[in-house]
Amino acid sequence: MKKKKNIIILGSTGSIGSSALEVIENNSDKFCVKYLSTNTRIDLLLEQARKFKPRGLIITDDYAYREIKSQKLDFEIYSKYDLLEIIVRDDIDIVIAAMVGFAGLESTLEAAKSGKKIALANKETLVVAGHIITKIVQESGSEIIPIDSEHSAILQCLIGENKSQVKKVILTASGGPFLHRDLKDFEKITIDEALKHPNWKMGNKITIDSATMMNKGLEVIEARWLFGLRKDQIDVIIHPQSIIHSMVEFVDGSIKAQLGIPDMKLPIQYALSYPERFPVSYSTMDFIKYSQLTFLEPDLKKFKCLELAYKSLESGGNYPVILNAANEIAVQKFLNNEIKFTQIPEIIEDSLERFGESKEPDINDIFECDLRVREFLQKSNKVNYGIF
Repeated sequence: MKKKKNIIILGSTGSIGSSALEVIENNSDKFCVKYLSTNTRIDLLLEQARKFKPRGLIITDDYAYREIKSQKLDFEIYSKYDLLEIIVRDDIDIVIAAMVGFAGLESTLEAAKSGKKIALANKETLVVAGHIITKIVQESGSEIIPIDSEHSAILQCLIGENKSQVKKVILTASGGPFLHRDLKDFEKITIDEALKHPNWKMGNKITIDSATMMNKGLEVIEARWLFGLRKDQIDVIIHPQSIIHSMVEFVDGSIKAQLGIPDMKLPIQYALSYPERFPVSYSTMDFIKYSQLTFLEPDLKKFKCLELAYKSLESGGNYPVILNAANEIAVQKFLNNEIKFTQIPEIIEDSLERFGESKEPDINDIFECDLRVREFLQKSNKVNYGIF
């Protein structure tokens, strides 16, 4: 009998983390939860802990940490200052990196340095530091298996293939809730409308990114690093049904696609089981139910964020760092009802023009650039968006 794999979930209370726990529960003979982490959602964290009985809990928010530390619990309680030390422990086999945004960079870097298998849901890590992380992975023997359904699909399509014979990859996008909304009506988009994704249940940040199609833009940059591709080898196509998760076209014109229902448990399980496949008990693809699959070209006038992501990939340097930082701040301001939906790409574009440099950043440059952009956007009153 194979030994169970011990898992730490960074961001266990988010949508990916919660789905990962379902996968682990359904494969309890193969996986064991060793550590769980959250930022502020301690009630849900404790609920998860009582069910899965991990060794320890990590709370990255200082106030939430003090609150939970004062309680008498049967778990070891750690703060954000313990996180990097815990990740490298010998009792961890797999790191599920599901923290949201730039906040997940440092922990993913540490996991890569220690040679861990990383099930990566935090696409921002490769967006801002792909050139650094891919080098570390090669040197340490670490392994990054993507959880994003699109990149999981590409990985599955490439198995057994010669990568030199790949002509391009085709990332599919649902188009989000505003695929058929006229651009002139984008000014009126509300928070509630933007959070109603037609196919996927996700956290607020990634749901807004899907509505702007920045999520797909970040995935373009992530694909460049995961699969060693050029910009001209990465296409995006709108596929509203979200059944084909992505495709790979080869030099002979043949195309391989990976299909499945829009359920994140599938790519999560594959990331944990890779290179094996485990059976599932939940419902799978029914071709009669999904008898029509349609495709559209993305409208870059409506979805400016996708265009900005492509431009950032082409520009290189610190442009992807700026793209990500400005997007995170702009999305939060939209969710706080401080800006309009249409101002998200405006803020990002202005930030790219203001801070962009072609010089390839080292890790210190990345953290400094990220902080500089965030500080400027949080407190500057010089940018004419009507909000600062």
